Amino acid sequence: MKSVIIKGKGTVAVMESAMPVVNPGEVLLKIGYVGFCGSDLNTWLGRNQLAKMPVVPGHEIGATVVEIGEDVPKGMFAVGMRVTVNPYTSCGKCASCRRRRPNACRDNQTLGVQRDGAMSEYFALPWEKVIPAGNLSLKECALVEPMSVGFHAVARGEVTDGDTVMVIGCGMIGLGAIVRASIRGAKVIAVDVDSCKLELAAKLGASYGLNSAEPDFHSKLMALTDGDGPDVVIEAVGSDKTYVMAVEEVAFTGRVVCIGYAGGPVSLPTKMFVQKELDVRGSRNALPEDFKAVLKYMEKGECPFDSLISDVVKPEDAGKALESWFGNRGKVFRILVDFQ
Repeated sequence: MKSVIIKGKGTVAVMESAMPVVNPGEVLLKIGYVGFCGSDLNTWLGRNQLAKMPVVPGHEIGATVVEIGEDVPKGMFAVGMRVTVNPYTSCGKCASCRRRRPNACRDNQTLGVQRDGAMSEYFALPWEKVIPAGNLSLKECALVEPMSVGFHAVARGEVTDGDTVMVIGCGMIGLGAIVRASIRGAKVIAVDVDSCKLELAAKLGASYGLNSAEPDFHSKLMALTDGDGPDVVIEAVGSDKTYVMAVEEVAFTGRVVCIGYAGGPVSLPTKMFVQKELDVRGSRNALPEDFKAVLKYMEKGECPFDSLISDVVKPEDAGKALESWFGNRGKVFRILVDFQ
């Protein structure tokens, strides 16, 4: 079968690999679409310190069940069923797992990062990681995982309908946070440097959009928050500037939720931590309930998913797609690789 592999820095190839064997307790999937994640781009750039190399990328998955192994619970799956995948592992023993937060397992191995992913024609995995997707299209299925990461960040921020939430970065994960905060009834302020992304954020529930590159950004933010700043700030970029912005702009006794991985050390004004008595929280991956919430949202048919898909390419063009993304990072939401 055909698989895409990142062989090293700047090198992508299509290779022939063996069909997976379906072991007891596993489900065999025919892959429809797999999304390229920002972590895949960083792996291709040689900047992803967590990735094994070479690696088959792919953890944003839309697929169809084609075979059900022995020891899979009866009635759970059916041949032809459309599904997505929870791509994380958990050891069940570490502090995170004992606290029922397996998304942050110390020994987690995400598909396409620490272990080979699903950017192949077929993929087999334990049934517990396969998520029935109802009537969603295969393209929509491939958007569930990244949106779940944004949903999880909102849960980490304990967002309520009395909060004003600022989301910094309106990429795919930031948009997921905007959707979830809006569903919870919060007033959402989307922040980005790209006007197109701010327009899409408005369609997905943002009450306001601010360009952080404009000189009057701070004064506009203060006007929208009665001079207090937002109650919750979700950082979904991963740069030193946006990390500092989050801490400086959040309200006193506010909550800062960090999703983005900064490329290097970040010098933060720790004085603000104490004076504001801030809660600063990391947010990693997603929990099963986050996936369920995304599926519920997408089943309503209100998500403009076509606007979230920047390009669909064949496996042979995966390398060119990454090159194009790197050359125009601010304009890309998701690139899907088509294995149909």
